[in-house]
Amino acid sequence: MSGVLNGSPQLPSRVDHLVYATPDLRRGIGEIEELLGVQATPGGRHPGWGTRNALVALGPASYLEIIAPDPEQPAPGAPRLFGLDGLEKSRLVTWAAGGSDLERLRSTAARKGIPLGAVRAGSRQALDGSLLSWSLTDPGTVLADGIVPFFIDWGDSPHPARTSTRGAMLIGLRAEHPEARRVEGILRHLGLDLAVGSGAAPALIALIDGPRGRVELR
Repeated sequence: MSGVLNGSPQLPSRVDHLVYATPDLRRGIGEIEELLGVQATPGGRHPGWGTRNALVALGPASYLEIIAPDPEQPAPGAPRLFGLDGLEKSRLVTWAAGGSDLERLRSTAARKGIPLGAVRAGSRQALDGSLLSWSLTDPGTVLADGIVPFFIDWGDSPHPARTSTRGAMLIGLRAEHPEARRVEGILRHLGLDLAVGSGAAPALIALIDGPRGRVELR
């Protein structure tokens, strides 16, 4: 899970957050704390989605979301997002790009042959009882094994990076995929500049500076 990237790091624009899926939230928080030296802030529950999360700020407007099944919620009527139901090992599964006017973005992508998910409303109940809400293209619509992000618009809600644990900074993000050229083409059509190299298996790779130095998260 940790290591050093070769070459100069490249940070794409519009990175809203990275999604680190884990079978158990406490386990995921512990893994990230061991790697970065930062303990995540408890986030809250996603009502009806069967998940809960914890967050680490990665800059003023980006963060790492640690997400896991919520044992205190009833099982949702559909599989949990990000393959959580069958997940055995924590990993970086996808990322979210910041966007606005998501219906228009989705229509424009469809004309280019890119099937982004339907625009959905999302919410999370914070531990203090307040409700944070947003809109996003359906993260259950997975493109290029999660290398192509979903899009999120926070509207009037405060960005979660403002209230999350600080001490870490995202300085690079890249991907690997067996069909690297095809995936890079999709990203370019969406106006995204994530670098994709050839790899035997799909992987999203983040380079993060923190109290324990510069580390790699996959």
